[in-house]
Amino acid sequence: MDLPTIIGLLAALCTTFALLPQLVKVWKSRHAHDISLGMYIIYISGIALWLIYGIIINNLPVIAANTVSMLFAGIILVFKIKYG
Repeated sequence: MDLPTIIGLLAALCTTFALLPQLVKVWKSRHAHDISLGMYIIYISGIALWLIYGIIINNLPVIAANTVSMLFAGIILVFKIKYG
């Protein structure tokens, strides 16, 4: 594996799993009042575009990272709508 791929994978892991603490916090507290609905809508739109881009260029790290990010952010958005 070359250095750019390793850096890309590490970046994908960091940005994808950065959502996990927020997800756990909202899940446990059942409170999402302080989360910006607008930010999450824009963020999920960006993730969707990155996912489409990854599919177009057939890049597995981009596809995998954005699929997981979409799942995490989507769950947070559902909690925001339900508990926010």
